[in-house]
Amino acid sequence: MTLPPLFRRAFALAAASALALAAAVPASAAPPTPKGSGDALVTSGSPATPFPQNKQNEPSIARDPVSGTLIAGVNEEIDMAPCTQKASGAGSCPFTPGVGSSGVYFSTDNGTSWVQPTYTGYSARSGTAAAGGPIGTLPNYYEAGLVSGGDPVLAVGPMPDAQGHFSWSNGSRYYYSNLVSNFPGASTLVTPHYAVAVSHTDNAADAVKGSNAAWSAPAIASGRLNPVVFNDKNTLWADNAASSPYFGRVYAAWTSFRAANATQAVADAEPIMAAYSDDGGTTWSAPVQVSASYNTPSNGGRQGSTVRSDSKGNVYLFFEGSAQGRSVQMMAVSANGGRQFSTPRPVADVTDVGVFDSFAGRYTFDGFAGARTDSFPSVDIANGAPSGVGATDRILLGWSDARNGLGHEESLLQVSADGGASWSAPRGVQAAGDRPNFTAVAISPDGGSAYAVYDAFHAVYSDLSAPRPMEGVVVALNGDLTGPVSVLHRGASGDARGSSANSLVSEFLGDYNAAVASNGAVYPIWNDVRNADSCAAVNAYRAALRSPSAASQSSTVEWGEDSSEAASTDTVPARPFPPADCGVGSRFGNSDIYSGVYSR
Repeated sequence: MTLPPLFRRAFALAAASALALAAAVPASAAPPTPKGSGDALVTSGSPATPFPQNKQNEPSIARDPVSGTLIAGVNEEIDMAPCTQKASGAGSCPFTPGVGSSGVYFSTDNGTSWVQPTYTGYSARSGTAAAGGPIGTLPNYYEAGLVSGGDPVLAVGPMPDAQGHFSWSNGSRYYYSNLVSNFPGASTLVTPHYAVAVSHTDNAADAVKGSNAAWSAPAIASGRLNPVVFNDKNTLWADNAASSPYFGRVYAAWTSFRAANATQAVADAEPIMAAYSDDGGTTWSAPVQVSASYNTPSNGGRQGSTVRSDSKGNVYLFFEGSAQGRSVQMMAVSANGGRQFSTPRPVADVTDVGVFDSFAGRYTFDGFAGARTDSFPSVDIANGAPSGVGATDRILLGWSDARNGLGHEESLLQVSADGGASWSAPRGVQAAGDRPNFTAVAISPDGGSAYAVYDAFHAVYSDLSAPRPMEGVVVALNGDLTGPVSVLHRGASGDARGSSANSLVSEFLGDYNAAVASNGAVYPIWNDVRNADSCAAVNAYRAALRSPSAASQSSTVEWGEDSSEAASTDTVPARPFPPADCGVGSRFGNSDIYSGVYSR
């Protein structure tokens, strides 16, 4: 989800402070022929038009190790109202107040096809917002006085019985973590910003059929709030190895932006926080602070946390932070089920991908009206789930990195076989000619196979005169990162210019991809633009905003973010109105989510 200008911009500038930008390089060689073929549209309920109802991003995926059922979550705008036209003729495409954006999808045929259930809730699909309409997002939020706000993270764990004992024989519980805010006029939360909530279902069959009752009410996981706390970048994990002494415990972590108000200086406190649940996500422990909270010029913000557990119940929490003026991947460990964590320590140096877009006020891929980007860590552990027996507990860490300069970005992976005490040297696993964005990793439960999925860009892009090709790529290698890298799949290419923030000022792909693995296959999920059309009017608008004559544009609006404020604020030149200015039937903004099942 999005941050107010001060907070997001502060982190972007601090995290990328060491980025050395090289000169543009020539177009890369054609991508190699992939091994394997086939993928499936996850966002099956998404219309091709209009914008923004056709827009999805930030996918997450989890797999039930017992039944094989897959559940996916995405930032979803299918229930939002279409763009409107102001009296001046300018377009306006904001989020519809009160309408949720945490999309839900299921696959019961091993990823061959996906279904988006239709629930009932607060919806604006018809153009008018009202309760009782069809929604493709998490149910029971409007009824609780809340709005689901995206940033989905999913996990599957064992279900507790009536006495609270966890066992796979009881069934499986599907967890969905997301950001939430107050429904307009409600005061469920004391903060006007975001909290972290978790929903769950024990009845995937009824959830697929669209039963609101199949889902729990949302539970607030981020603890006691106050009016100036802004929580963001949540993560979730369920201890799914029966060998663990904390089997069934659920873990949540997030960044807590404190003193969140428009007059606060940019160096705000922002620690990584964590909590756990022992009753299947219904109630949560008091949060513990995992990291330092202070920001300094040499030690900036910390975000992008992810959490996993090994077969012995040790909990590993990773996030991107700073150490002595450089960006690093940090790791903290809990040996007592998340009650306390060790002092975080750097386990990898990071050079963040991206080029600064002065109009957007943040780093984006290639800088010129591109999609925002990051180098947050992706982590998985070979914990032998569901039994945990014979687990290697190998830790796999991956991220997108620009240490070799602009045009030579890498998808870096490294492993640890001793609980994070030591690590292999990072290895680039991207295919020749690929410039990876949003690297996500998975490792098989037995530790034998490592996988990565990323969005591949190619030639360095400096203006809006030519297409910006992008496609999803899946690679694999041995779990210890030895041996050759195989390209398991390369998705259909599309033009990233066809993706968009609701404000139209730049492309938008969110912040991450995801993957989960069994011992025989990987189930990746990625942002995809194969079905999106570039719009000449929007390209011209984006270019004009970055011209010297438009340099006086207000800097108080977070133009590079996907926010209601930026999406409705007047601009000079005037924002296009996509239904009219992009042409009849244009699929502008139609970013999708795709997935597949691939074996080495």
